[in-house]
Amino acid sequence: MTKSYKIGIIKGDGIGPEIVDEAIKVLDAVSVAQGCNLKYTEMLLGGAAIDETGIPLPDETIQGVNKCDAVLFGAIGGPKWDNLERHLRPETGLLGLRKAMGTFANLRPATVYDELVNASTLKPGVVEGVDLMVVRELTGGIYFGQPRELHEEKAFNTMIYTREEVRRIAEVAFEIAMKRQKRICSVDKANVLEVSQFWRETVEEVAKEYPEVELTHMYVDNAAMQLIREPKQFDVILTGNIFGDILSDAASMLSGSIGLLPSASTGRGVGLFEPIHGSAPDIAGQGIANPLATISSASMMLRHALGESKAADKIDDAIKKALKEGYRTGDIADYDAKEVVTCSEMGDIIAEYASK
Repeated sequence: MTKSYKIGIIKGDGIGPEIVDEAIKVLDAVSVAQGCNLKYTEMLLGGAAIDETGIPLPDETIQGVNKCDAVLFGAIGGPKWDNLERHLRPETGLLGLRKAMGTFANLRPATVYDELVNASTLKPGVVEGVDLMVVRELTGGIYFGQPRELHEEKAFNTMIYTREEVRRIAEVAFEIAMKRQKRICSVDKANVLEVSQFWRETVEEVAKEYPEVELTHMYVDNAAMQLIREPKQFDVILTGNIFGDILSDAASMLSGSIGLLPSASTGRGVGLFEPIHGSAPDIAGQGIANPLATISSASMMLRHALGESKAADKIDDAIKKALKEGYRTGDIADYDAKEVVTCSEMGDIIAEYASK
């Protein structure tokens, strides 16, 4: 019997529509090959929503995502909306959507493809074989803490975490670690922040439930240094919202291009799957965007939200095959390219390989 899934599609702004279209192309190819049926519903978010409805997160989008099995998202934002009041900006809409969906766990893998070892700014010996996962708490911490105020002479934000918020993100990290190398490095700033002391104590409580997993701790400043110095020491990095925001972007550059890496925002409801890069309005509409991060995000969606691991493997293998055969988009064209292809052409290649 054919399995059927409802997939929410949020293309967003800038290159968002281009890269999401390529991911859909690949999803359609692999779903036919693997015997599942994907039904898409398109929704508005960010600048596109502002232009059509006047707000970055329409109620229809919030209601729509909750009727889906998963949501595939492109990117939002651009100079057109930069001067709006904060509550009307595209980024505020995305924060609100994540909060409404209850997606408290952000999963950001950083994997260095063998074919692109030379794309990294670090020495090949440092990045070759890197395969780590950053698990970032997404809906708490200083980005959401109250009170927060901006005055002429001072401004302040508040970092807050509850025990439940720390426990649930820690449990996600430990479950992921159990399927990997069974090692977690929890990153905090416990030497100066009380909230980090609380974070560390709570993570250690959860660790008792996973005796097979090795838990270590590291201050965030040292973790940033170690990511560059010796990234292969990490398996799973567990950390809070603001630290995870910074460290996951740093980890993304180990691969050499931010256009290669996917992410998943999950929780106890519908998951949101998206590339980690922005909307790149400077190249929008030119057909030169790299769709691989979005296609990889679609793979994560199949694996983590729909349980279609075989289909996800097909996509992952197709990406590796395309890179091995020398197909490159412009951002990675300098690294062993045999043929430089457009965004759409890369989608066609991955779709063909994934369908077999």
